[in-house]
Amino acid sequence: MTATADKTAIRTALWRALHVRADPAPHVFEDELGARLAAPDDDWRSRPDMDPVRSARARASIVARARFTEDLVVEHAGRGVDQYVILGAGLDTFAQRRPRGAEGVRVFEVDQPETQAWKRARLAELGLGVPEQLRLVPVDFEADDDWWRRLTEEGFDPARPAVLACSGVTMYLTRDAVADTLRKAAGLAEGSALAITFMQPVDLVDPEERGAREGVEHAARADGTPFRSFFGPDDILGMAKEAGFRQVEHLSAGDLAERYFSGRADGLRPSTIEELLLATT
Repeated sequence: MTATADKTAIRTALWRALHVRADPAPHVFEDELGARLAAPDDDWRSRPDMDPVRSARARASIVARARFTEDLVVEHAGRGVDQYVILGAGLDTFAQRRPRGAEGVRVFEVDQPETQAWKRARLAELGLGVPEQLRLVPVDFEADDDWWRRLTEEGFDPARPAVLACSGVTMYLTRDAVADTLRKAAGLAEGSALAITFMQPVDLVDPEERGAREGVEHAARADGTPFRSFFGPDDILGMAKEAGFRQVEHLSAGDLAERYFSGRADGLRPSTIEELLLATT
């Protein structure tokens, strides 16, 4: 079993916690449980990537997309949608926190087998266990495992509407793999929704963030997990339409800033490096 989750999953969990601890209220999103799962060293806030100033825009993006996605799940739960799929779940804690209005939703977390075995063990160590309405769906993406088949084997019903979330994943996939994911999601029952992030090419990123954008790409390559796909908004919107979605919408960093960060005295706002697509069937 892997000794821990991957670096990206841990960083995401710690940024969620850092938002609560370092940013003034009102908080866009509150989740410190993911940091408890990660069990970092006591001095984790001294890590360079946890610097409150340098990580501000990336941290804001993480909490904004988490808030948007969970708001989406609650909204659809109000319409009777009770299936929520998280592709590349990492240290997501929705199933443990259960936002109000989504108590009856069944959650399917899809991720690598080693990561899920580690997470299952950590949940047990914290006395949380795996809730009855949570399904951990192990998928070996490196071996081209069929995540769709694995999902249905765990009880997911593609004939009923669902909400799918895929955050921080598409840059590691080939364009063909992203297109295949869009096609599968578009084939869900009417009333389903997909919230998926995409990394923009350097020239579409705010000038002051281009150095950071190139830096994360270099770091990913050095870690042996190179980025494979970048999309502009028009490109990803076109792919989603071609996949068969009834309605598609690009949610830019500016859109998320207006929705969740208006009026903040600290000037916190999301990054333009990775943005969001919402597609509905």
